[in-house]
Amino acid sequence: MKRIAIIDMGTNTFHLLLANIEKEGFTITHREKVPVKIGVGGINQGYITKEGIERALNTMRSFNLTLNEAGIDTVLAFGTSAMRNASNGQEVAKKIEHETGIQTQIISGLEEAEYIYQGIRAAINMGSEKCLIMDIGGGSVEFIIGNENKSFWSHSFEIGGQRLLEKFHQKDPIKSQEVEELFLFFEKELQLLIAALKIHQPKVLIGSSGTFDTLSDIYCMRNDLPLQDTPETPFNLKAFDEIYEELLVKDRAARMQIQGMIEMRVDMIVVACCLIKFLLTRHNFNQIRVSSYSLKEGVLASLISK
Repeated sequence: MKRIAIIDMGTNTFHLLLANIEKEGFTITHREKVPVKIGVGGINQGYITKEGIERALNTMRSFNLTLNEAGIDTVLAFGTSAMRNASNGQEVAKKIEHETGIQTQIISGLEEAEYIYQGIRAAINMGSEKCLIMDIGGGSVEFIIGNENKSFWSHSFEIGGQRLLEKFHQKDPIKSQEVEELFLFFEKELQLLIAALKIHQPKVLIGSSGTFDTLSDIYCMRNDLPLQDTPETPFNLKAFDEIYEELLVKDRAARMQIQGMIEMRVDMIVVACCLIKFLLTRHNFNQIRVSSYSLKEGVLASLISK
């Protein structure tokens, strides 16, 4: 047995996952997520602010204490959109290594998409039908069209929730004009995705963790379903439309009153749901599924397959 740690250093959230790897697969022993928000204030200008760096260092010091206590054999840390696009991303990675000894691998958008696909495969039985996988991060959004056996197309777009929030969501509740501007922006930025949807015609949309986890939690709370710590969690298209309409008319304080909402999602969830809604208007999906697995679990699955 090998004890392994995966750290996903996202634009909005840093995730720590500890797992035991055996011949037959992996067992997750610890999960932790911290709203580090390294993208705040600098994401659209291409740098990580001093405050963001300090939050990152504090979180990584805390993670390191956990790693030392758990007797981890291998640590794999990944920097994603904010770090790969920031002019000081490499500098931040060096500071983290100096403070904690943890080396950060800053990965490309396509590498991120591949790990997400592997995570979804480990969580959900996709079957032979093509599905569209969507992972909304703070800095980037990854789309993968694939089935149980292979991915046919993937792309990473630098249009994540923090970028959209700072660029478009100025009023709270969001104004209808801001939503219109968002949709026009998506239409322009997502031409490659729209073309791929026409070619591959996926009928199932699979949302990967983050915003989708929160949407599933809200759905479960409203339908007296237990909150589930499972690889796939309940959700459906009708529930999405109902929650979306509600989010458009509520300010932050009112959104926080929604059962199932959490502090780390409350700001970004409106623009993230506008992106989901745009997709649902541009392509005919007959089902929406939610995977609680994403990049971290994809890294684990990739290690086992090797």
